[in-house]
Amino acid sequence: MSTSQRWLTRLCGDDTNHCLKLAAAFAAVYVIWGSTYLAIRIAVETMPPFAMAGVRFVLAGALLYGWQRWRGAPTPQRIHWRSALIIGALLLLGGNGGVTWAEQEIPSGLAALVIATVPIWVVVFGALRPGTPRPSRRTLAGVLLGMAGIALLIGPSNLAAAGEEIRTISYVALLLSPVLWSIGSLYSRGATLPASQLQATGMEMLLGGGLLLLAATLTGEWASFDLAAISARSAAAFFYLVFIGAIIGFTAYIWLLKHTTPTKATTYAYVNPVVAVFLGWAVLSEPVTPAMLAAMTIIIFSVALISGVSLPRRRDA
Repeated sequence: MSTSQRWLTRLCGDDTNHCLKLAAAFAAVYVIWGSTYLAIRIAVETMPPFAMAGVRFVLAGALLYGWQRWRGAPTPQRIHWRSALIIGALLLLGGNGGVTWAEQEIPSGLAALVIATVPIWVVVFGALRPGTPRPSRRTLAGVLLGMAGIALLIGPSNLAAAGEEIRTISYVALLLSPVLWSIGSLYSRGATLPASQLQATGMEMLLGGGLLLLAATLTGEWASFDLAAISARSAAAFFYLVFIGAIIGFTAYIWLLKHTTPTKATTYAYVNPVVAVFLGWAVLSEPVTPAMLAAMTIIIFSVALISGVSLPRRRDA
């Protein structure tokens, strides 16, 4: 037995193959989802944000939904489509769409750190639901820490470093994105959806993507859209978001939910912001200020406190 084989046996036990699959799935969720913020930033350099996001999710949703139907998944009922429409509106139009639109001006690393606050908002809005148990002291501490991290993140030093040309509306759109995503996540937990989670996700992507295309129409994006003006790297980022970010990333996450605990599967919430900040700095030379690093540490720690007691949350990016 080689040294590498002995090391794998010691780490994984007898089921080395399963262990390697777990490692690959975790790596996919950590790196792929962390890199989607950079890909969005590059895609919207030469593509209108709502149109790009809409086509992305309609294409990814059609592939996921068609694949599940081909495998024998039953035809969804009308109530399934209604639930998918509401979830798609909150998660994809409001959540992802807001991030995509804001990243026309806001650095990808900063956007990722703001979205990392989703578990904080899930606790805040979850506590308002009738019959929900009162949050523990640990959870409340995590929420307060997270709010402090947000305040530090959008402080004057980070805004100045990000660039004076950024409009206030971009920050508002970005700050609203995790709020809408958290509301959609809470709704999805009790929504009536097909038994196949991948089929349900495909439906949400189809309908949410359709709403994004409608937003592109209402905001006049099609009038200024020039197919010939799309750069090669924006096109590459777009296809990465469709096939790697949406399809492979989410499939890996679904597999993890079936083969490990939800607490372990959702550890991507701690890793994605770090990956996003590093990639934004390394690829696009995005600024990383001491205040930003401090805010990242605070937010990740607050998410760690909260995730020990909160329910697993959905991710459709």
